Amino acid sequence: MKSNEAILLVNLGSPKNLDKKSVREYLNVFLSDDYVVDIPKFLQQLILRLFILPFRPKQTLHAYEQIWTKSGSPLIISTLNIKDKLIKKTGWHVEIAMRYEDPGIDLALNNLKLKGFNKVYVVPLYPHNAMATTITTKVEVERLAKEIHPEVELKFIKPFYKDEKYIKAISKGVRKYILEHNFDKLIFSYHGIPKRQAKKTDLTGAHCFENNDCCEVESLGSSDCYKAHTVQSSILIAKELGLKSSEWEIAYQSRIGPGWLTPFTDKRLERLPTEGAKSIGILCPSFISDCLETLEEIDIRGRKTFMDAGGEKMIYIPCLNESNETVEMLISIVEDAKKFEIKALKTA
Repeated sequence: MKSNEAILLVNLGSPKNLDKKSVREYLNVFLSDDYVVDIPKFLQQLILRLFILPFRPKQTLHAYEQIWTKSGSPLIISTLNIKDKLIKKTGWHVEIAMRYEDPGIDLALNNLKLKGFNKVYVVPLYPHNAMATTITTKVEVERLAKEIHPEVELKFIKPFYKDEKYIKAISKGVRKYILEHNFDKLIFSYHGIPKRQAKKTDLTGAHCFENNDCCEVESLGSSDCYKAHTVQSSILIAKELGLKSSEWEIAYQSRIGPGWLTPFTDKRLERLPTEGAKSIGILCPSFISDCLETLEEIDIRGRKTFMDAGGEKMIYIPCLNESNETVEMLISIVEDAKKFEIKALKTA
């Protein structure tokens, strides 16, 4: 990496503090993003201010209380640890930022400007493309860069949902649990999104949800589709693990309303024991860092749902977090992007 080049890792974010005010502020910023709640602004704000902000912060605070550590938010701690290990391994200059709340993207860009870094590789810490993750991150980084550091050259790392090192890193973490436990089924639980958002990323406008195997077919229509990315990741991981099709399945969690990707994780956890799957492993490959959606929604509430329905054993398999595999994967992804640049320049 050249002396004027740096890395910017961007994750989703967390409330600033463990209190109702901070949670309310976080929800307000997050749910006011037009890439997260993509409905007319007036309606978005009406719903947010009349039906969500008066009631949801108390419930969400209770959820955060179940997972908050002495050092703070697990997601932010994990991201900081990834940064530290990446610097130690490579000597690169690395900044981190959260899409929502602190440390903000504006702070990171100011730091990069003050330190003279004019070329930045932006790494959204989301393997799969989605409006509410990679796309909103790119839009916000570009917007703030124009204001704060207009001379900077930004290079965005593409979604790495089928990158070999990502697949092998996930598989390595899962394999040891498979060897230790006799699972009836392995569940891939991905964060859900509204179906309309998946259709918006269909570049052809005629592929998404048109047939049952549309996500398994690599095409222009599925190239940017979140659901297609999750399906393809799962197929590759299952293949790496040597699993039969009957030994694993995909579900989608964290839905807010109707019209979201199915099947729903909570509903599958209710039904699996009645179908004979009383011992399961569950992982959340759309998250690099463990967070509220994995530690509370899946490992606490999801476990209760499964056990109350007659399940006997549920093993939550942690995210990659700051593992050595994560660091090696990120190094490889950035270096591959740099090699592609050089190759493109030579052929131009």
